[in-house]
Amino acid sequence: MSVQDQEASPVQPVAGSGEPGAQQSSATTSFALNASPSHLLHRAQQAAADLHAAALGANGLTQRQFAVLAVLAEQDGVSQSELVGRTGIDRSTLAEMVARMEAKGLTQRAKSTTDSRANSVTLTETGRAMYQEAMPKLADVDAAVLARLPASKRAGFVELLTRLAMPTADLDETKSTSKKKKDKKKKKKKEKKAK
Repeated sequence: MSVQDQEASPVQPVAGSGEPGAQQSSATTSFALNASPSHLLHRAQQAAADLHAAALGANGLTQRQFAVLAVLAEQDGVSQSELVGRTGIDRSTLAEMVARMEAKGLTQRAKSTTDSRANSVTLTETGRAMYQEAMPKLADVDAAVLARLPASKRAGFVELLTRLAMPTADLDETKSTSKKKKDKKKKKKKEKKAK
């Protein structure tokens, strides 16, 4: 482990108790919970989930339901297996969730035309309307999450999250989207200066 990795590690040496007669191991350690990347990611996810719930209200879509609708809005008629891959929701949870979403009239399942063993899932008009209604609210949630960071760190933060959440993802698309946003901001600044 490099010195940098050791410094970033949540496991740190702790001095002994100092009690007379107490046997002390030469290398006692403790876990610095608030320095643990996995714990901090969990806490950050909790904060984002709270913002999401507040934005969509008690009868709104869950984060996972929104993820399913977002994939279907982008490419309707994908298989449940593809939904698993694109949303990160495990297979059994996704199957139950799609069934509940179908019962609510948000999605519809049919046998795939390309694979008789698979179901393809499509958005209903109700599902599309709910997605369209939720989209600006979730854009505000994302903006609120990123607002907690300095502006100069936001694009890098999203790129790092992408690396953690989708380690096999092609990050070129993320980088190009991020670069386009930066270029757009630069262009607006130049236009303001020119006026």
